[in-house]
Amino acid sequence: MANPAPLPGDLDGPRTAVVTGADSGIGRAVAVALAGGGLDVGITYHADSEGAEATAAEARESGAVTHLRKLDLTNLPGAVDVIDELAEELNGIDVLVNCAGTGTAERVMDLDFDRWREVVDVDLHGVFLCCQRAARHMIDAGRGGRIITVTSVHEHVPRVGAAPYCAAKAGAGALTKVLALELAEYAITVNSVAPGGDLHPDDGADRRRPARAAPAGHSARPDR
Repeated sequence: MANPAPLPGDLDGPRTAVVTGADSGIGRAVAVALAGGGLDVGITYHADSEGAEATAAEARESGAVTHLRKLDLTNLPGAVDVIDELAEELNGIDVLVNCAGTGTAERVMDLDFDRWREVVDVDLHGVFLCCQRAARHMIDAGRGGRIITVTSVHEHVPRVGAAPYCAAKAGAGALTKVLALELAEYAITVNSVAPGGDLHPDDGADRRRPARAAPAGHSARPDR
């Protein structure tokens, strides 16, 4: 991935960020880009500790200080204590990017409630709690902040076999709008990004073929 340009702003601008789900894909690309822009970065992962270490190593090439934490958003609300731990290690949180997520492939009639709840916990309840914890640190610091949640094109476009995912991503999009209204008085902006499919290096031909139907003729690459 090419080194990103430094972020605009002066010495009073954002200096620390936490990126959830940063062990691969979009999360890794975001963490590395923020590090390249001069921010120290807290990196969370669910299971892939080696992937998280690789993200941290790439971020440190830009001179960033990195801290890693395992974050299991199926273990709520206690799991989000990790946000407080990273805030302490980073000496604050100026930017939060919610990239952690999960999904299903089962149709509604085949879906049990435990699986439904797992997806909604990670993709919606976890986002709410991470935003809440990070915003508290931003408010206490009194210098504003930035919160960005990665939702999905399926926030808007339904997909067979993805009922809890679509519902949770739509909820996260609505939550973003409410948070934007409620946190504006503290100079905290809240936005979401709804990407389409992204292609990982280990994706096979089955993922590549549908990409030809995209207007650009290919799937997105997080590192480009």
